[in-house]
Amino acid sequence: MAIVKRRPLELWEPFREMRTLQDRVNRLFESAFGYPVRTETPLLREGWLPPVDIHEDSNNIYLKAELPGIKKDELNIAVEGDTLTIKGEKKHESEVKEEQFHVMERTYGSFSRSFSLPTNVDSSKVRADYKDGVLTLTLPKKEESKPKKIEVKVS
Repeated sequence: MAIVKRRPLELWEPFREMRTLQDRVNRLFESAFGYPVRTETPLLREGWLPPVDIHEDSNNIYLKAELPGIKKDELNIAVEGDTLTIKGEKKHESEVKEEQFHVMERTYGSFSRSFSLPTNVDSSKVRADYKDGVLTLTLPKKEESKPKKIEVKVS
């Protein structure tokens, strides 16, 4: 029997699908009329989800989130029960008026991401580091959940 390696399930994001459709329609109009189309769709401009990577080794689980343009004091990280929540807000630069923009591709607004923690995480020892717009959370595993090596004695 062959072993089949499956990709992890991807989170379906309907707003990303709508943005993709809107981008395609904009490109169609741009090619037809020869100038950029500027759209204001409040549904697509509200909030955003920062991308994250999660991996683990034998001692810790690591979560890295890209949060460019967000200051450390604008982040709120909390562990409540078995849920880790990251909240924050990316504020729009107020010195440029919206009608002065030719292209506005970056997203602004508040965000909230929540993750269910496995039972083997010691939530009292979670550590957060923030450098160059990347938040790194280190979630240590409990001692009893770490693999223990058992020495075999020869008699």
